[in-house]
Amino acid sequence: MNQQFELFEIANPCIGVCQSNKKGYCFGCLRSRPERQLWHSMTTEQRRDVLRLIVGRKLRIEQLRQRKNKQLGFDFDKSPELGDLF
Repeated sequence: MNQQFELFEIANPCIGVCQSNKKGYCFGCLRSRPERQLWHSMTTEQRRDVLRLIVGRKLRIEQLRQRKNKQLGFDFDKSPELGDLF
């Protein structure tokens, strides 16, 4: 297997929220308890795997929010233009 030389360490995704849901996933960084506890001893590849999992979790959360908003009658795709706020 071809090893890639790493110039920079993969940064810890913690954003300082540090509160977990009932399943143990952090509300801030979306890592599981073991992922948070073992982060400093993980290899670069293991950290990349965790970051990929986080991306998937973010996508699922966003999809659930969109579904819930549509069920509640909030369809932001069909809302009137608010203009340029920034």
